[in-house]
Amino acid sequence: MTRSTTISDRPPSARIKLLEAARSVIRTKGYSGTTVDDLCVAAGVTKGAFFHHFESKEALGVAAADYWSETTAALFADAPYHRHADPLDRVLGYIDFRADLIDGPLEAFTCLVGTMVQETYATNPPIRDACRASIFDHAASLEADIAAAMKLYGVKRLSPRSLALHTQAVLQGGFILAKAGDGAEFASESIAHLKRYIELLFRPQK
Repeated sequence: MTRSTTISDRPPSARIKLLEAARSVIRTKGYSGTTVDDLCVAAGVTKGAFFHHFESKEALGVAAADYWSETTAALFADAPYHRHADPLDRVLGYIDFRADLIDGPLEAFTCLVGTMVQETYATNPPIRDACRASIFDHAASLEADIAAAMKLYGVKRLSPRSLALHTQAVLQGGFILAKAGDGAEFASESIAHLKRYIELLFRPQK
C-alpha cells in the first residue's frame, strides 16, 4: 500500500527554488553582485525557468523581499517568547531570540531585506518599498507588547512604534558592523546593548 502524496511531499517549484537561492546568494554577494545566472545555478534551474516566473531580476528582488517576510513571520510567530505572561519579558525574550539566531557565517544570519535596501534605496524604488514593508511590518509586530509593557511599568513619553523601529535599527546596524568587522561578535554585542537599554528603560536601577 502506497502513501498518497501530500503538498509537503512535493518537490519545491522552480519559483520557490529561485526564491530560496536569492535568500542565500544575495546575502552572500549583495543584490548588485548577484546575476540571474548565479541564481539559476544556485537554484538548479534553467534561465528559461527564471524568466517564466520573473520578468526581470528586479521582479525577483521584490518577490524575494516578500518571501523573506512570509518565511520569517512564520519563524517569529512560533517563537517561545510569546508564552511569557509579562509583556516586558516578551520584548526581552524577542531580543534573546534574535541573539540566538546569530550563528554561523555572516550570510546565514544577516538580513536579506536589510542587505538589499542599502543597495537599492535610491536606484530601485520597487525593491526599496518591498524591503521597507518587510522591516517596518516586522517592527510593528512588537508594538503591542511594548505598549503593554509601558502601561504595566508606568513608562511614559515614549512611542511604542519608535522603540520597535529602534530595535530594528540596532539589529541592522549590528549586521553592518559584523560585515565590516568580519565577525558575528559585533552583532551579538549590539544586541546585548539593546537588551540592557530596554531593561534600564523599564526597570531602572535604584
